[in-house]
Amino acid sequence: MNDLSRPERLQIMLTAEELAALDDWRFQRRMPSRAAAVRELLKRGLAAEGVEIADGRAKSADFGVIPSKADDQATPDA
Repeated sequence: MNDLSRPERLQIMLTAEELAALDDWRFQRRMPSRAAAVRELLKRGLAAEGVEIADGRAKSADFGVIPSKADDQATPDA
């Protein structure tokens, strides 16, 4: 399957044991490919570490360290 929404290629080397573990995990879950299994495991591993995967909808302003004027207006003075 040639999915143009995934333009980057990543090549990794695995030991025989790692490959067997990946294939066992994949077949137990009826995953369509090793690539799909690796993507799912990567997503789960990042989530376990508290990392959010960007969905492309975030704006650079969402990552600012200085509050916006809208944030200042939303917070009542003490």
